[in-house]
Amino acid sequence: MRSRSPKNDSAKQIDKFRRLSRSVSQHYFGSGPSRITYKAGGLSNFVFEVKRRDGDFIIRISPDPGRLNAFIKEHWCEQAARRAGLPTAEILETGISAIPFPYLIARSVKGIDGTQHPERQKIVRDLGSLAAKINSIRTTGFGETFDWSNNELSRNRKLKDYLDGEYRCDDRIEVLERSRLCPPATTKSLKRVCREMRNITTRPTLNHSDLRLKNVLVDDAGKIVAIIDWDNSTSNIAPHWELSLALHDLDIDLQHEFVEGYGLKEKRLADIAPFVKAFNLLNYTDEINRATAEKDKRALARLRSRLSGVFDLYSL
Repeated sequence: MRSRSPKNDSAKQIDKFRRLSRSVSQHYFGSGPSRITYKAGGLSNFVFEVKRRDGDFIIRISPDPGRLNAFIKEHWCEQAARRAGLPTAEILETGISAIPFPYLIARSVKGIDGTQHPERQKIVRDLGSLAAKINSIRTTGFGETFDWSNNELSRNRKLKDYLDGEYRCDDRIEVLERSRLCPPATTKSLKRVCREMRNITTRPTLNHSDLRLKNVLVDDAGKIVAIIDWDNSTSNIAPHWELSLALHDLDIDLQHEFVEGYGLKEKRLADIAPFVKAFNLLNYTDEINRATAEKDKRALARLRSRLSGVFDLYSL
């Protein structure tokens, strides 16, 4: 497993969390590691590779106590995926008992991320097939809080509850309108699609929510050996939500590979396309808010070009 390195890491901080990772290893295995190596990786985690006689492992430690639930959710999703026959990096334990910070221990998986392999078409098609398996895992409630949590009161029973509450659909539309980055006709259509989406009664399923090449490890032949980084997973409508994120940064040829690997027929894809596009547009509001707050004119100009449709080369 891998992630990106925390901001403003210092040698002192790294040494501190290296000592803590040694304590985690001692707690879980009953003995210390033969070697601990700091890995470049996570905006909110310190990541270490632990080498032992009985194998190689990854320990992730977060300085944020609030990350414990994210680790617990990731553990639940990984176990559910493994039971469904999906390749994952096996998580052995999550907790906060060994040290005063949330931690996660997983078996290390040998491979490179999909962005570094030349057989991207094959990998993306296979990833689409695995996405369909992930989306076949039934869950209870819509949103971030689902089967991994015992908190029943925070679960959204209906898709409408999620869209109106946790996801704040109307607030996101308002951000798009206020920013004037989208043509008025687009936001008008978006409102209509969101009204239609509130009436969907499909049961929720597990969504990885970031099924992109950077989040799969592959072997030399391009076979996917692990889907990683389950911390963004949600219980949601599928494949609508999954596709809005998985297809986002693929070119059109790779988009075709993904949906064909998923097994989506042309009519079904056409039926759900408005909802996929709606989620994609609404998900831009976080970046719009950031760019607006920071007065990032360059980012806002790029967003205006993208959201105005100038890069849509396939319709008039």
